[in-house]
Amino acid sequence: MIEKATFAGGCFWCMVKPFDSWDGIHKVTSGYMGGHVENPTYEDVKKGTSGHLEVVEIQYDPAIFSYNELLQIFWQQIDPTDAGGQFQDRGESYQSAIFVHTEEQRKLAEQSKEQLAASGKFSKPIVTAVREAKTFYEAEDYHQDFYKKSPDHYKEDRAQSGRDEFIEKHWKK
Repeated sequence: MIEKATFAGGCFWCMVKPFDSWDGIHKVTSGYMGGHVENPTYEDVKKGTSGHLEVVEIQYDPAIFSYNELLQIFWQQIDPTDAGGQFQDRGESYQSAIFVHTEEQRKLAEQSKEQLAASGKFSKPIVTAVREAKTFYEAEDYHQDFYKKSPDHYKEDRAQSGRDEFIEKHWKK
């Protein structure tokens, strides 16, 4: 049985690859969720007027790869203390969030957030929201699998973002 998990971690280009190569992960799709505009475009979301966040929707087999494992990967891709966006991507559409599809996901997401807060890993509060999943709007085709389609652009953008330095400092200890 395939289930869905949806995470917002700033630019969706950087959020696909960490989830894409595991057994049990069937598909990772870039898109938008959480706003008030139907069928938003990338430009709508980037302007910050649609209310949507850039997200990745992960289709996975929980018998092979658990939701808790997805949460562990998610937390290690973001700065959970930054309410203004993620790394070089600023604004509402780049905020971090866990969009839950079931009550079980909500419970696990809230537990993982509490555990992270209690860990002492960060001196500032964990501000990543746990939100109800809404309609998922798939991003334009050129955004899908961007790290594969445009590897040089992806590497350059990621290198400039500061994401890798943050991950190295906070998660690779």
